[in-house]
Amino acid sequence: MYYPTYARRSDPFALMRSMLRDFDPFTPTGITQPVFPAVNVWESDDAVAITTELPGIDPADIDISVKDNVLTLSGERKAPQVPEGARWHRNERSFGRFTRAIRLPFAASDDKVEARMVHGVLRIVVGRPEEDKPKKIEIKAA
Repeated sequence: MYYPTYARRSDPFALMRSMLRDFDPFTPTGITQPVFPAVNVWESDDAVAITTELPGIDPADIDISVKDNVLTLSGERKAPQVPEGARWHRNERSFGRFTRAIRLPFAASDDKVEARMVHGVLRIVVGRPEEDKPKKIEIKAA
């Protein structure tokens, strides 16, 4: 990464931090890979919703399961067919199996899970069990 001269003068460690940002000594290559697929998770009183981008992946190649309070998303992004004798000039997209486990704030059952995929974006909604939903307490007059 290039840092302008003024950035190096004002912060002598900026270049070093930028180089270390992508370095992880606990991986074999030392370079961390982004987690795939990246997920967004939000919660309401009624449900938890998870969205993730899975472009180019057939919904038939995706498995979703829920056990207790963990939702597991797994699947496979298949490598493209390349004609015999062709050579890659650039190969930046990753292919192969993936798995993500997302801890839910409540125990869920599979009959409360709904999944839809539109334009490569998978949206999973996990309904909160009735017994886990917040209850409004009525105040009685004395």
